[in-house]
Amino acid sequence: MGGCAGSQQRLSDSEGDVSAPEPRPILLDRQGAHWKNVIGFWLLGLCNNFSYVVMLSAAHDILSHERTSGNKSHVDPDPVPTPHNNSSRFDCNSVSTAAVLLADILPTLLIKLLAPLGLHLLPYSPRVLVSGVCAAGSFILVAFSHSVGMSLCGVVFASISSGLGEVTFLSLTAFYPRAVISWWSSGTGAAGLLGALSYLGLTQAGLSPQHTLLSMLGIPALLLASYFFLLTSPEPPDPRGEEEAEREARQPLMGSEAPEQQSKPDSSTNLSFQEKWTVFKGLLWYIIPLVLVYFAEYFINQGLFELLFFRNTSLSHAQQYRWYQMLYQAGVFASRSSLRCCHIRFTWVLALLQFFNLAFLLVDVWLSFLPNIYLVFVIVLYEGLLGGAAYVNTFHNIALETSDKHREFAMAATCISDTLGISLSGLLALPLHDFLCHLS
Repeated sequence: MGGCAGSQQRLSDSEGDVSAPEPRPILLDRQGAHWKNVIGFWLLGLCNNFSYVVMLSAAHDILSHERTSGNKSHVDPDPVPTPHNNSSRFDCNSVSTAAVLLADILPTLLIKLLAPLGLHLLPYSPRVLVSGVCAAGSFILVAFSHSVGMSLCGVVFASISSGLGEVTFLSLTAFYPRAVISWWSSGTGAAGLLGALSYLGLTQAGLSPQHTLLSMLGIPALLLASYFFLLTSPEPPDPRGEEEAEREARQPLMGSEAPEQQSKPDSSTNLSFQEKWTVFKGLLWYIIPLVLVYFAEYFINQGLFELLFFRNTSLSHAQQYRWYQMLYQAGVFASRSSLRCCHIRFTWVLALLQFFNLAFLLVDVWLSFLPNIYLVFVIVLYEGLLGGAAYVNTFHNIALETSDKHREFAMAATCISDTLGISLSGLLALPLHDFLCHLS
């Protein structure tokens, strides 16, 4: 009997040993879902900002030339400098590149102003579809444009896509682990670098701007594929059992419940106007520095880049502008991907440093004391580092310090910060451009 009991005990222990590793596939499933989500948000950040960045990189080309025939693009690769205002030492276009900036940002500002009032509560999937279609439309319109006005309409489509996408995807992060915020930010930084670099590289290689833009039509398709087929359905707040929760976590959003269809007791749909106002006032500590950072850096980018023109280099004016944009975006990408290495709590410091950059470069535009373009390259790279750090740390701090109930609304409301700063900088850069170009 003892031997039988002992064998039964060993059999029971053996069965326990066999069943012990069973949770491992569940752990692997969770890890798989985690990586699908973080990669999905990285790709969404990349695709969402890509058309916006490309339009800014092409700003000088858009304003430099109009289509002269049905077979020639309205913009040229411009391997040779083409002066537009021989009386000015700045080689000015008749219109500042800030005009493209405003077309690229004002629709985004309108969308983000509406977001805290309820736009972020609309279903996610239709918003993503509209964003993808507008991005594709922007590339097509600018590529086949016959006039600057038509090109600016294409830029507006890029703005609608970027603004609607940012509000949508940042709100969506409230349904996922906080780690996706840093991946989203890194993706937006990569969009800046890859967008500017691809436009610079393809045009430098001899491809016309028209064909360069058409070659980028795969980006909106990748955005839609990342959202509908790569992201997994967020874990339900009230799990109906571990096995069912894991099964849902493995399902892509296409064919499963979208986040807006899931019950989330603490969703911002239940916030009263008074609660939203209270949350918004608390966010001003983060919103104001981000507005100031983006005001300063885009005043530099769209107000001063075109005027920082060096004749003692082999680069044409258009090529100098493209290099400025690419180096700025390289800095943004590096700092937006640095959250694991460096966390900045007081973003006011970044605003002060960015305004110092603005003052320094504005003085150089006026006095032309920098001897060569390479010093400007270094400053522009540093400018991008500050801007990217301000963005990723602002949203990371908000994710850490807001409750689950308020997080979705807080993310959508803070989206307005960068857009407001950019819009104000564009409005001031236009008269500055006209003043300096007519004065010199």
